[in-house]
Amino acid sequence: MTVPLQTPRRIQRNVLAVGEKRLLAWLCARLPASVTPDGLTALAMLAALAIGAGYALSTLHPAWLILAVAGYPIHWFGDSLDGTIARYRHIERPRFGYFIDHSCDGFAALLILGGLGISPYLQVEIALFAVVAYLLLAVHTFLLAKVAGEFPLSHMGAGPTELRLILIALTVTMGVLGPDFGRIAGFNLFDIVFGALATLLIGIFIVQTVRVGRSLAASDRADRTGLR
Repeated sequence: MTVPLQTPRRIQRNVLAVGEKRLLAWLCARLPASVTPDGLTALAMLAALAIGAGYALSTLHPAWLILAVAGYPIHWFGDSLDGTIARYRHIERPRFGYFIDHSCDGFAALLILGGLGISPYLQVEIALFAVVAYLLLAVHTFLLAKVAGEFPLSHMGAGPTELRLILIALTVTMGVLGPDFGRIAGFNLFDIVFGALATLLIGIFIVQTVRVGRSLAASDRADRTGLR
């Protein structure tokens, strides 16, 4: 039995949203028909694998970080355009697309941060903590789509594109400063930065969960009152 599907309202308020939408629209109008949503999703996953591999191989030589940096624009291209091109061409598959796209996003986060955890620049415990933080916020987004019909694509003015730019900047900094920079009590600068970012994401999750929970409780009380 097919479950009735209600498409959630996409909410995008990140800093680069306006310019990014224009660029994606420009690209959609120029991509050949041979470029498909599935192909773009596969490209994004290959890019995530390359990014993770670049970090992992940096244990051999820091020059491998170039592979990670180069992978981020390709990941943006595939991940941002797979759904956009489907909507542009009116060939959406709401159930399949939603399921596969966000499943791939979660796996891509594991590949990228897992590679960082293998690298000499980030302790594996910090990397896994960051994965948990990312997935918690993703779960929050998926729950909002179900209970509130909203799908926020950004938090505190930052979305996936801004996050990629931050990661590119951090990766370049890793190559310049090295894995031992700012080491305090066994933690280097990058352990501290990624730990702080993960803590921030969990903080957003907690605050948003409390806020939305209160709003939903009030709505449920109003619904019960209206039924009396």
